[in-house]
This record gives sequence, structure tokens and C-alpha cells, in this order.
Amino acid sequence: MTNENTVLWTDLHSEPVKKVAEQRLTKQYYGLGTKITLTTFGATTEADLDAANALIVRYEDLLTVNRPESEVMAVNHAAGKKPVQVSNGVYALIKRAVEISRQHLGFNTAIGPLVKLWEIGFDDAQLPTQAEINERLPIVDPAQIELNDKDQTVFLKKTGMKIDLGGIAKGFIADRIKDLWAARGINNGMIDLGGNLLLIGKQPVHDDGLWRVGVQAPKDQRGQAVAVVKTPACSIVTSGIYERHLDINGKSYHHILDSKTGYPRSNNLASVTVFSKYSIDGEIHTTELFFAGKPVKDWGKNDPNLYGAVFITKDNKILVSGLDPKDVTVIAPGFELLS
Repeated sequence: MTNENTVLWTDLHSEPVKKVAEQRLTKQYYGLGTKITLTTFGATTEADLDAANALIVRYEDLLTVNRPESEVMAVNHAAGKKPVQVSNGVYALIKRAVEISRQHLGFNTAIGPLVKLWEIGFDDAQLPTQAEINERLPIVDPAQIELNDKDQTVFLKKTGMKIDLGGIAKGFIADRIKDLWAARGINNGMIDLGGNLLLIGKQPVHDDGLWRVGVQAPKDQRGQAVAVVKTPACSIVTSGIYERHLDINGKSYHHILDSKTGYPRSNNLASVTVFSKYSIDGEIHTTELFFAGKPVKDWGKNDPNLYGAVFITKDNKILVSGLDPKDVTVIAPGFELLS
């Protein structure tokens, strides 16, 4: 559902580099259906980057629903038939996804049948009929997912059900890379999984150690920022309507599907960007806030791991929740930051 759409921009080249920044190491890979950029600072080696990419490859093999076989696909293939045992990490992620889905705030890991029906973002994307949508609505119910903690099994009770972890997997993987690098003694870096950005340690260019992160301008090409946010190390994740969409019969349909209606969620938002400690939380809450359609009162107030959010509306208004407005600078003409 989310998070291939974040464009986040940093200004590491905007000032003279210092000694730690001179030891910057960057490498690009392809995986998770997108370009991946991994960057470390300090006395690191290419092996540190390759180890992170190997972790990405491993988790993609386990979690993907875009190939015939994976642990998640084994669960989907057995829908309505039998429980399927999965590995520790996959079970923990599915359990977290199911728990969040049952709150009915927007994120729904059982959305798979609708995602496959629309296929937005793929070559065979289509506008389904109402009858096709109606057929699938009863089986996108997270209450019909049975978990067994003792045996680590997952059972989709109804035939045709499909788990889809696309709205949470990148965040989970980014957090695991951070753990891996910490174990290897890497304290500064950037993990960019095609839009999910996770910043580690102090920014090596600026004396204040803070990062400058650009939030994507919704209607522009990737890399064009509408605003810059000054922030300590954190995860930055965006849900937006502007990258994966289907244009047909004079209408545009984005990929953030509402499991209650079977259609893309409709409101006045172009995007929501969440700043958080953990990338997996950013994934979950961007979806929640996008479905809310506006800032939510007291959102993040009792969770120290949620730092703030930036909302961009279709009529070019920027709203901030949780962040200090002084740390948000609008840089694109035609956009207005509302207090």
C-alpha cells in the first residue's frame, strides 16, 4: 500500500566536508522492486554494505508476494486449507501486521486480494468491475487470520485470502539493517530503500549534528523537495498518491487501497511523511494518518518513538504535527506552511 513514494533528500554536499565525511562509502543495489542506496561514514568497508544488501535479499526471498514462492506465499497458497509454519522473523512480522490491521485504522495486511486485483504499479494494472471488488471484500478481513504462537503457524481461514506485507516490510528490513550495522560497529549512515529513509547517528557535515531532509513535492519528479526538515537521526517514511497510480478514462487511481470500499482512499491529501525512531512504525503510521486525511489530535503524544509528521494537501498546503514548525522550511514556490 505504501512507501515506495517517499523522496527524501539530504544536503551532504552543500558544505565543506569534515574528516568523518571524507570516509563516506556509498553503494547502490536493486531489490524490493526499487533502487537501494546504502551509505556509511567512518572506517567502514564495502563488505559492510554488501552484508546489508545480503540481508535485504534474504528478507525479500522470505516476504515477497510478487514471486510464486516465498514463506508468505506458502501461507497464501494454503488459504482455506491448512496452517503454515514460518520462520521466527516472518512470524513476528506477520503477527505485528495482524495486530495493527485489527485496529482498523487504515493498514490491513489482508488487503492482498484487492492489491492483486488492481495491480497498480505493475504492467497489468486494471480498473476492476464493481462485481470483482464485491467478490473480494469479504476476504480482506484480518479477523480471519489465525495465529499460533506455540507452533509459529499462520492460517488464512477463507479460500482466496492473501497476506500482503508490502506496507510494512521495507520498514522492518531497514530496522534490521540498522541492527546489523550496530553489531558491526557502524554508528553513522543512511539506509534508503527506495524511499524509506533511515538516518543513523549524527549528520557529519553540520556542526549541530542534525540532518536536513527534503520532503518530496507531490507532483514533481523524485528528488524535488517541497520542504526541508531539520531533524536528529530518525526514520522518514512517506505515503503518497503521486508515484504508483493508474490513469484511465480521464481519472487517476492511486495505490493506497481502502479495504472497506475496495477503491483507493479518497481525501484531500497528496502525502503524509512520518518521522519516527523505527522505520516499521513510520510505515504503519503514514498509512494511519493518510486514512485520517488530516492531523490527528494527540497523535504520538504518548509514544516517544513518534517524532512528528508532515502533511501535504492536494491544494499545496503543508501541515505539521509534532515537529517544531521552526524546523520546517518551505523551499518550493506555491506551497504554504500552515501554523
